[in-house]
Amino acid sequence: METVFFSFKNHLLLLFLFSVPLLVLTIHPLEAESEDAAIISRFQQYLQINTAQPTPQYQQSADFLISQAKSIGLEFQSIEFAQNKPLVLLKWPGSDPTLPSVLLNSHSDVVPVELHKWAHHPFGAHVDSDGNIFARGSQDMKCVGMQYLEAIRRLKSSGFHPLRSDYLSFVPDEEIGSRDGAKKFADSDIFNSMKVGIVLDEGLASPSENYRTFYAERNPWWLVIKATGPPGHGAKLYDNNAMENLLKNVESVRRFRASQFDLVKAGVKAEGEVFSVNMVFLKAGTPSPTGFVMNLQPSEAEAGFDIRVPPTADPESLERQFAEEWAPASRNMTFQHVEAIHDKLGRPMLTKTDSSNPWWSLLEEAVRKANGKLSKPEIFPASTDARYFRERGLPAIGFSPMTNTPILLHDHNEFLNQDEYLKGINVYESIIKAYASYVEDKSTGSSRDEL
Repeated sequence: METVFFSFKNHLLLLFLFSVPLLVLTIHPLEAESEDAAIISRFQQYLQINTAQPTPQYQQSADFLISQAKSIGLEFQSIEFAQNKPLVLLKWPGSDPTLPSVLLNSHSDVVPVELHKWAHHPFGAHVDSDGNIFARGSQDMKCVGMQYLEAIRRLKSSGFHPLRSDYLSFVPDEEIGSRDGAKKFADSDIFNSMKVGIVLDEGLASPSENYRTFYAERNPWWLVIKATGPPGHGAKLYDNNAMENLLKNVESVRRFRASQFDLVKAGVKAEGEVFSVNMVFLKAGTPSPTGFVMNLQPSEAEAGFDIRVPPTADPESLERQFAEEWAPASRNMTFQHVEAIHDKLGRPMLTKTDSSNPWWSLLEEAVRKANGKLSKPEIFPASTDARYFRERGLPAIGFSPMTNTPILLHDHNEFLNQDEYLKGINVYESIIKAYASYVEDKSTGSSRDEL
């Protein structure tokens, strides 16, 4: 009986020892699942606020973001550089305010939608059976803004205290040129007082397993060519009439576009390394109640082009091409364009991606620690708010942690998988922790103007 009794007790003891870990294992995934559900729910709430241009619901967006800041315990303010266009600025103070700060930038507006071309409502944030979250802004770029917040929420909960201050800016109007958003913010006394040392901004989804990063971008030169000529009867042949002159020069522009596109098709250059030229409007003719007057040649004609200029381009040579080939005054033509491609010190707006830039090295290491891989750094093919920070001589890196994801910004049925979204939070947690903890090596003598 003694032997049987102790054997039975031993079985009970073993059963107890093995059942406790099993109990823990069954509870822990449920807790993690509940946390993930709450994170996805907050993302959906942000996506469901319709901030599409031209009438974005900025105040609703600002109210939501401030409520998130309060729940995390961040300092917050809402700033209007332009009426009814609030810029939400959040702060996680660092223990050493003398150090340059970290700026995590995102924009709160999104592009318009063609409602009938979406499988799910673009502001419903529907999650399908594969875990794909369908919404305008799911990639561009409400995902990034919320991932910043969720990463900081985790870091604060873990007891981490930043050495450097971290700022989160949610800016308006990026999708229409940022004149009342990042541009005014970067030029403001508020921005100067933040002593920013590094800026993170948006990147692009990656169809592969490697994350994409961007150290520069093509700047927009929105070119309008205008031709004038004698008006006259629709049956009469004129030399140098407005439409003839304009079409000759549209063909010249088209040939240049084709030569640049051929370099991309042949794999000689990446898309961000060439000029892109696309005609976006053609305007001429005399309107009538049924269309246009068909027997009257117009005295003016205009064409508009969206040109994206690589940061390494020579702006003077491009100006000469406009004046001598695309819109020569000898053919009664004029042109106008906007934007600059150099920073305030006259340098190309490029952020270094080698060991001379500690912020780049920190990002590489942080992504690696989060089990991610980086592709070769690229020039962003379009334009982002980062250009206004690079214009001030600041290092700025474009990065949106989305792998194995089709590029759907501005497209119908834009979506991001919820697992990819959650993985991106882990990546930002690693990056923010590295940036906020960074102590500059004084022996190198590096300064933020040199980065």
